[in-house]
Amino acid sequence: MIDELIMNFDRVLKTLVPGSVQARRKNPGAEGTVELGESEKKHAAGLMRINHTGEVCAQALYQGQALTARLPEVRGSMQDAAQEEIDHLSWCEDRLAELDSRPSLFNPVWYGLSFGLGAVAGLAGDKWSLGFVAETERQVCVHLEDHLKKIPEQDNKSKAILNQMLKDEGQHAENAKQAGAAQLPAIVRSTMGLIASVMKTTSYKI
Repeated sequence: MIDELIMNFDRVLKTLVPGSVQARRKNPGAEGTVELGESEKKHAAGLMRINHTGEVCAQALYQGQALTARLPEVRGSMQDAAQEEIDHLSWCEDRLAELDSRPSLFNPVWYGLSFGLGAVAGLAGDKWSLGFVAETERQVCVHLEDHLKKIPEQDNKSKAILNQMLKDEGQHAENAKQAGAAQLPAIVRSTMGLIASVMKTTSYKI
């Protein structure tokens, strides 16, 4: 238990301290250059800051769920998904730096809230935990599709990152469904959407 707590604390620090994580896969937006006007640059940074915060939340959710998951295969699946999300976190950090911006100051708050939600979902049972993953990833895919429309047209670097993230998140949702995810009640799904809206509004600006 002590070892597990130490490892989780290490994961918290790596998630919240910029530059602490390294992607295993090549950044899809690493190639080329993009010229953006000042307002376009600010807008793109705001959108990528939202996506970065979303990845902070994803790390916390998966870590909370892995901590309380009952079946070893479900726990392993959560940990594998969290590792893939680290790539997304790193890519978003890189893009924010290129846009002369920074992550949201509220990330520690969103991390704590998401970790708690993930742990509760895990305690509710693996099928509900998987259902939480499936619904979270579904909502993330919807929001990524929206951001792909809002990103400045010439910002191919950000678009390349978002397109790969969209592909990965869709696969995470499908994996959760195939593993036996239960459909969450409508009130839970709508509450998740409301919380996500608050996160996006605050992260875009701060």
